Amino acid sequence: MASDGWSDDQGTPWRGKKAGANPTDRGKRGTKRSLLTEGHGVPIGLVVGGANRHDMKLTEGTLQSVVVERPEPTPEQRQNLCLDKGYDYESVRELLQGYGYTAHIRTRGEEKADKREIPGYRARRWVVERTHSWMNRFRRLLIRWEKNAENYLAMLHFACAYIIFRAAKVIG
Repeated sequence: MASDGWSDDQGTPWRGKKAGANPTDRGKRGTKRSLLTEGHGVPIGLVVGGANRHDMKLTEGTLQSVVVERPEPTPEQRQNLCLDKGYDYESVRELLQGYGYTAHIRTRGEEKADKREIPGYRARRWVVERTHSWMNRFRRLLIRWEKNAENYLAMLHFACAYIIFRAAKVIG
């Protein structure tokens, strides 16, 4: 029994459901953000989970977290969703089809081959990576100070609102 505040070798006693041990470093605590953006990088959906959760497990929660009403996809106006190889599972493809998205999921080795063959190649998911970078500019999000997952999620929502206002040219 440890007396320094650690409940076990998995993390702190106040860790909660949204933080967990990193799978590559079992003793490290961590949080994973699953973010859905539109084509210009404006965040429209967000879910928080433990760092040891696989990306595919957060897919449904991320799609359900979209707060704006989405227009129905038509054959002329398809709605695409670009994902990396961490989502390359049949269950994810079925889920996306159920939501009406056309899935663009990279398979293993496909992106590496494109980088070799196409000079200046950028993956489609750079938009989401850029939005994560924008969110990391908020010190309170870069280092998670909040013990409660709800408080951390609220701060993420504030950051998303700020990004949306900046994109709409309302502020700054």
